Amino acid sequence: MLDINVIKNIAAGLTIAIGGMMPALAIGRFAAEAMRALGRNPESAGAISSNLIVAIAFAEAIAIYALVVALAIKFV
Repeated sequence: MLDINVIKNIAAGLTIAIGGMMPALAIGRFAAEAMRALGRNPESAGAISSNLIVAIAFAEAIAIYALVVALAIKFV
């Protein structure tokens, strides 16, 4: 029989695993598309770079939210 602490640990682990994996995949896709856009139009490097940094920051924020939720599941 599963204890409540075991269930909490499994839920916290799954939360951070999925919450860390999906933003990482999104960041990889963002970077690939930015490199593709820079290959097509090198003059737009400034605009693409600034938009890429903002998009990566939003994706990382989602990963941080997943960490906060995992810690809340584990310790609350």
